[in-house]
Amino acid sequence: MTTAPETADTQSRPGLAELIDRIRQCTRRESDPRTTARLVADVLEELRPSTRLLTAAERAGSADGYTRHTLHAESTFSISAVVWRPGQLTEIHDHLVWCSFLVLQGAETENIFDIDGDRLVQIGQRQRPAGSVSGVAPPDDIHQVHNTGDTVAITLHVYGADLSQGTSVRRTYRLRTGETPS
Repeated sequence: MTTAPETADTQSRPGLAELIDRIRQCTRRESDPRTTARLVADVLEELRPSTRLLTAAERAGSADGYTRHTLHAESTFSISAVVWRPGQLTEIHDHLVWCSFLVLQGAETENIFDIDGDRLVQIGQRQRPAGSVSGVAPPDDIHQVHNTGDTVAITLHVYGADLSQGTSVRRTYRLRTGETPS
C-alpha cells in the first residue's frame, strides 16, 4: 500500500467541507462506536460524495498496491479515499477504531474472518458494488478487502481517530501454511 499523508485543501475537493461538518456533528454526540459508525454511514449515504473528491492522478491508483489518500484528519476522525486497481488487496486485519465507508466506483469484495480456537476461519464474504455504504466497529471486525473486478475501485473511509500519522489497523493475521479461506 502507498499512502499520501497530507490533509487535502477542502476548497479543491467538491463536497468535502460539507462532509466534514456533518461528520463532526456525528462524532460530537455521546454514543458507542457502533452507533457513531452507523450515524456516519448515514451521512455518507445521504450526501453521496463522488470520485470528484480526488484528482485524476489520484483516481488512477498505483501499480505498487492500493493507495490511500488522506483527505482530512482531526482528533476525532479521519477521511481517506482508497484507490484499488484490479487484483489489489489488503492483508487480513482488524481495527482499533470504528469505520464507515462508501464504495464510490467499481466494487470491492470483503472476506470476513473469525478465530475458532487457534485457527483463523473465513465465515463470510460480501460483494459491495458502487453505492454500497457500511459502518463497523471492533471487536469482531477481522477482514480482508480486495478489488476482484476488472476496473479501478475507489472507496471513501471515515475512521474514528486522527490517522494522519498512522493507521487504524490493530493487527494483521496470516493463514497457516496449507490453510485456505473456506
